Amino acid sequence: MKIREVKCKTLLNNSAIADYCVNPYVGCQHGCRYCYAAGITFRFRRGKEEWGEFLDVKTNALEVLSREVEKKKAGKVYLSSLTDPYQPVEKKYELTRKILEMLVKKGFPVIVQTKSNLVARDLDVLKRNKLNEVGVTVVTLDEEVRRNFEPASSNAEERLEAIRLAKENGLRTYVFFGPILPFLSETDLEGFLTRFKKAGADYVYVDRLNLRPMVWSMVSKIVLKKYPELYDGWRKILFSESSYYDEVKKKVFEASKKIGLELVFCY
Repeated sequence: MKIREVKCKTLLNNSAIADYCVNPYVGCQHGCRYCYAAGITFRFRRGKEEWGEFLDVKTNALEVLSREVEKKKAGKVYLSSLTDPYQPVEKKYELTRKILEMLVKKGFPVIVQTKSNLVARDLDVLKRNKLNEVGVTVVTLDEEVRRNFEPASSNAEERLEAIRLAKENGLRTYVFFGPILPFLSETDLEGFLTRFKKAGADYVYVDRLNLRPMVWSMVSKIVLKKYPELYDGWRKILFSESSYYDEVKKKVFEASKKIGLELVFCY
């Protein structure tokens, strides 16, 4: 892993997801093979590092943010759109924690999304504003699938435990169920949603796999190596006219009604 310390010019940027987004890091140690951020990030970098093999730490993030929160109108902040705010390096630098402390102090509500149970460390800060939300991404409850596609993330049980703790601290919580990996993520939809609800999720986002730049080149390698029997099916779903994701959406909707769980579809 190539880690370098860099300086940023801005941190609190406008976002289509919330009023603002903050990315404390560039790149991500989790190295998820389906991550749409890989292609976006590579456009702004030189070199040929593999996704998951490089990380830039914005060491002046607090200095930049301290100026921006004084100039900009308070609004919801999404952490994070192009990186995971709680990847392993956060234990050393604590950028996310320091950013949270400043945003909460200045009255900026925060929406956190992560694949790490490290978020539980900062519940003491997050609970200071009950408008803050904590969410975890869960693609699968199968550990083998998780290790193949998300090699350095916390396991699903640890993430759901973080949601439970966030709920106990009075925060609104959610699970981002996506991207749905064909034939691997939807093996037990009702069971998945039930687990999310039991963990304390107030609602669930559902999303399909989006083939943004570099995504197919990353996921296809894993499918060919670990699930060769699924390769042709994946290609048909992702590159041809297919009703697969429409059918999954119907199944997820039916299961959610049965157990009483709010859904938000992203496709």
